[in-house]
Amino acid sequence: MLQLHIGNKNYSSWSMRPWVLLKHFGLPFGEVMHRFDSFDTGSQFKQGVTRLSPVGKVPLLVHGDLVVWDTLAIAEYVAEYAAEHFPEHALWPRDQAARARARSLCAEMHSGFGALRGACPMNIEASLPAVGARVLADQPAVAADLARITSMWQAALAASGGPFLFGAFSIADAYYAPVVARLRTYALPVPADVAAYMQRVWASPGVAAWVADALAEQDFLDFEEPYRQGR
Repeated sequence: MLQLHIGNKNYSSWSMRPWVLLKHFGLPFGEVMHRFDSFDTGSQFKQGVTRLSPVGKVPLLVHGDLVVWDTLAIAEYVAEYAAEHFPEHALWPRDQAARARARSLCAEMHSGFGALRGACPMNIEASLPAVGARVLADQPAVAADLARITSMWQAALAASGGPFLFGAFSIADAYYAPVVARLRTYALPVPADVAAYMQRVWASPGVAAWVADALAEQDFLDFEEPYRQGR
């Protein structure tokens, strides 16, 4: 069975992506949580994860003797695994051109949007609209990232007809689920069609399950909470 190693669900955006993907399509997998105590070399988190991979980061996918790291590599492996064992599920779009566009969107997320990720870290439990307004006003790069994301989503939805980016839910939607979480936490303004898409993602079974688990954690870490000093 596939075994997915993840970090705290409230904070770990990269862990969220493959977990949501596996959960949405009902693929059997085991889950191992590595709590974020610190990212220092001697931390329990680092010691636990580096026993599996020298990269020392989550998520990690373990399948037998194979260890796959990096979220995009995990998504590709899971897609191939599903095609072999669960062919009724298409994790990438079946159409070749749509599949190429979906991969392009995921690659852009994988390497880009650093301003948004840095200024608006994922924190599912939090509601920080004032922070979001201040970040947008003070950091043009965040506004540029937001504009690119909304235009990208609008183009994909218009081309596919929805309800998700490429029609049916795919790796692309799982990949942008943490962005949806960020936009909600920081109440960043989006057009109505994008807001409706975000609602559909939030209500999808894998995302809803992750969010429920994140809210139940109640494990608040100061180093993951740059905008809040207390509750």
